[in-house]
Amino acid sequence: MAAIRDIPLKAIDGGDATLGDHAGKVLLAVNVASQCGLTPQYAALEAVFEKYGDRGFAVLGFPANDFGAQEPGTDDEIASFCETNFGVTFPMFSKIAVNGADRHPLYAALIAAKPEAQGGDGMEAKLEGYGFKRANPSDILWNFEKFLIGRDGNVVARFAPDVAPDSPEIVEAVERELAK
Repeated sequence: MAAIRDIPLKAIDGGDATLGDHAGKVLLAVNVASQCGLTPQYAALEAVFEKYGDRGFAVLGFPANDFGAQEPGTDDEIASFCETNFGVTFPMFSKIAVNGADRHPLYAALIAAKPEAQGGDGMEAKLEGYGFKRANPSDILWNFEKFLIGRDGNVVARFAPDVAPDSPEIVEAVERELAK
């Protein structure tokens, strides 16, 4: 498998990208969606990005339409939505699949590195109550699952979708990685 930094990506504007473009930074990779109950997390993602960006931190948004068709828009529509509604300035990428046969290689690598998410408040049981069950326990549970990647390119943590970007768990993990 290619090093996580070398996996080809597309920026939301269509340009070629990799995580290597952010080498030496602490990264929070998040699968996002514009029509989800967790969509307001965009505001906290932007706030955390603004708070720590000058210290070598970046949030990276990966739109995905894998859960309840909650990201139906085109890349242009998604970019406009994020900017207009949440003032998003952190890097966003072209829409990808994070689960299933079409899972993007980046998400395959992230999941392989951290097969289980920490935190959460019983979200999986709640989703099962609505008839949604993951095919595999290591699959992404829902929109807004977060992977923290250290400056060295290694995945150091994975957080459940309902763990807010500005929660103590994430803030402490980000600060710990930035201090290294």
